Amino acid sequence: LTELFSYDYCKIFVLKCINSKRVIEMLIIVRNIFCILGLFFLAPLILLASISIMLDDGYPILFRQTRVGFNKKNFTIYKLRTMKNHAPALGTHEVNSSLYLAGSNILRKLKIDELPQLLNVIKGDLNLIGFRPGLVNQDKLNHARAKNGVFNYMPGITGLAQVTGYDMSNPEMLGKIEKYYYKNKSAKLDFQILVCTFTSVFRLKLSQLVDNLI
Repeated sequence: LTELFSYDYCKIFVLKCINSKRVIEMLIIVRNIFCILGLFFLAPLILLASISIMLDDGYPILFRQTRVGFNKKNFTIYKLRTMKNHAPALGTHEVNSSLYLAGSNILRKLKIDELPQLLNVIKGDLNLIGFRPGLVNQDKLNHARAKNGVFNYMPGITGLAQVTGYDMSNPEMLGKIEKYYYKNKSAKLDFQILVCTFTSVFRLKLSQLVDNLI
């Protein structure tokens, strides 16, 4: 009886429960419900942003692009458009600032342009937290991620690299940070990243984690 309630036994039992297929399916259902509710309550904000885009540069309002996700499979990502219609299909850091729409800074700073990606989460293309999926033609980035085993995991809307100031202009460092995240993934770390996406809370702590990798 003592062995039954020992720390090691309880730890193994909890881990088995967490990793069980049924529990994972329930967590996905709960996550998707929150995404649907999020889209419903944020609909007025999305509508205002859509009107701003339409007045600035016409249609389309929604931006669709092919990205590389789990197991290097391509999928279509959804965003509110923040660049002009004739902008080239390049990474954000590679596009000239003159090609951004007038309200793009606000949309990006408040993460409003990312809200349609909740649809990708519901479809199963993305998690809320993970590596930010890159373009098919970003060869250096895709190579760095393949080398670090990043494609073995689901991409996300936000991630450790993004909240600590690293983008796709530094593929090697990005791959290392993403590898670290997946090897040390926990509910606590996910919560800190999610909060840090919208506020500066936990930013210093997460930055110190990343700095140790340099």
